[in-house]
Amino acid sequence: MSERIQTSDAPVPNDEPTPLESLEAARNRYEKARRRIEEEGGEAVEDAADAYRSATDLLDSYVDRATGTGRENFKAYVELEGKFASLVENLPEDLQSRAAFEDALDSIDKRRLSESDFEKAHAALEPAERYDELLREREDAREQVAEARKDASRRLGAIDDELDERERLLELANADLDAPVERLREPIEAYNEAIREAVTEYRLEASAREVFALLERSRWYPFVGYEHPPEDLREYVETSSDGEYTIPELLEYADYSRSKLEHYVEDADVLKRRVATQRTFLDNVDAEPLTIEWPPGPAGELRRRTREYRPFVERVGGGELVERLRDVRTLTYDDEYDRLQTAAQAVAQLTPEERERLTDGRVADELEALREERERLEEALEVDDPV
Repeated sequence: MSERIQTSDAPVPNDEPTPLESLEAARNRYEKARRRIEEEGGEAVEDAADAYRSATDLLDSYVDRATGTGRENFKAYVELEGKFASLVENLPEDLQSRAAFEDALDSIDKRRLSESDFEKAHAALEPAERYDELLREREDAREQVAEARKDASRRLGAIDDELDERERLLELANADLDAPVERLREPIEAYNEAIREAVTEYRLEASAREVFALLERSRWYPFVGYEHPPEDLREYVETSSDGEYTIPELLEYADYSRSKLEHYVEDADVLKRRVATQRTFLDNVDAEPLTIEWPPGPAGELRRRTREYRPFVERVGGGELVERLRDVRTLTYDDEYDRLQTAAQAVAQLTPEERERLTDGRVADELEALREERERLEEALEVDDPV
């Protein structure tokens, strides 16, 4: 039986089985049901169960039509008696509980039937019902195994995620929390402040057409995550003379009345349709896709990011801002970068509870337990089940 693994401070309920325990229980149930059928005769049980189902299906299909005194009721009764008699006559002589079917036939062998006669026929079939129950139990157990396998597979996926989290924590545990991370923070914060100011000024000075061209260029730079303009807005800015206005001017004009707009724009109705409906997009054209996150990523990633940022930074803020970006890029060549970056990640990401779990060894224990659980689940899922 598998062990329970507690992966957080929340207690694991003792009465809730693990996916592995559920799979083992389902397999045990199926094996028990299979053995009972074999002990009762194997194929003979299936034959008796098939006969029972056929008999009860007949009774159920005629109970409403064959009861009563009308002509149609009598016709249905004759059909039922003929079919039921044929079913009984064709049963093997050595069929399990064959007498139950003969007794059921006797219960409906009358000139007129009532619902109580059908109830007696069903009661007479009860000795054979147990064989149907045996098969149903095996089928239910088979379905339980299938569901338990699905749950176990889902748990495997969850374990992989939990392993990644524990491994991340252990990696951060090796960080030097007293490392001078300000050596990274100060250049990055200086650059971020400068790029935000530069983009704010750029929006006030550059035409919407020029800004959209810059957004379009970002399509080829994965680290420059600008959203691209909606097609109708892009076409309007590129083809209309209104595209010479800045984005703040277009947004201001979108609030004007149509009569007032006629003095400023090429077509008031078009501006209303294109700009007013895309206010959220235009407001979100800001500096954030060109900022450096804190904590920063690994050296190689940050180096590539700053390389992709450079043409955009130069266009928006000129050489002085490029120097700020270069200062950030230079950090990645520092021999101490990895140590400082790991420390920055640890300071920013580790909660007090995570630090405590790292200190007392719980994270390492959880990691080992998760690996063991994954191994046991993988072994369990390699077994071929009757599903």
